[in-house]
Amino acid sequence: MAQAKTKTTQSQRRTYRTRNKISRVNIDRVGKRETRPRLSVFRSGKQIYAQVICDIRGITLAAASSMDKDLREKLKKGGANVEAASEVGKLVAERAKKAGVSKIVFDRGRYIYHGRVKALAEGARAGGLDF
Repeated sequence: MAQAKTKTTQSQRRTYRTRNKISRVNIDRVGKRETRPRLSVFRSGKQIYAQVICDIRGITLAAASSMDKDLREKLKKGGANVEAASEVGKLVAERAKKAGVSKIVFDRGRYIYHGRVKALAEGARAGGLDF
């Protein structure tokens, strides 16, 4: 019997599928695990959040969101636009650099690489992260 396809189960499947591809990319050709943390993105209707996560140690190395005090003053229209996403990308890149991370793998989660997610990625690249 097939499982009912709800929005939640479909989004979970998209997330797992994306994360599985990232973990396969994160292993180099010899089979040795590369130490690239992933930049995970969460996008809500009003805000956007980003974390640099080390899956080997299971810790968050750097994080930023459109709700940070530094960005709230800069963003007058709120955190649900492309400009805010770009600023969050630059901020998470700056914090990751302080933590000693320069190479990452981008985890878009269940979201299409378009709009705010794309702006966050481009902001992180402008901030100096390599992916």
